[in-house]
Amino acid sequence: MSLIKANYYDSPEGTNLFEKMVATNKYALAVGLGWSSIEVLMISKPKGVVPSLARYVYFTGPFMGMASAFTVGTYAATKLRGKDDTWNYIAGAITSGGVYGAWRRSVVAGLVSGLFFSIAGIVKKHSIDNNWEFFPDTLNRHIYGALNPNRYDYTLTQERERGWTSGK
Repeated sequence: MSLIKANYYDSPEGTNLFEKMVATNKYALAVGLGWSSIEVLMISKPKGVVPSLARYVYFTGPFMGMASAFTVGTYAATKLRGKDDTWNYIAGAITSGGVYGAWRRSVVAGLVSGLFFSIAGIVKKHSIDNNWEFFPDTLNRHIYGALNPNRYDYTLTQERERGWTSGK
């Protein structure tokens, strides 16, 4: 299996920790780089390459740390308890909230984020157990709209048919 195409739910809970780490960290890396780009370009506007890279590391590192903490916390809870249920996701969410609290240097921020991550984890685990999608793929399909320039002809005069004669 390719690690780039790794999905968190390709294997049962409590197995394949490395693949699950890759699956969660690729999303955390994408979100971290996106948020860092917005922050560097629009908010802090550092002068120079090194301060810009430092801002990227400052945001992307904790995002990947939170994803790793969730994955390891869920894996450890599954292995220790021997069950696959929502409590494992709550344990992973609390560890992820701890990383957030350490990053923000606030115990309260860590506890509150752990609570929010726990709620999100409960909803996600419920969606996996009951076979409904948290974010369905049908939302990503654009049926209507003019975003595809090959689909519509925007010229003022349409091209004439090929191979016609004057009939004389």
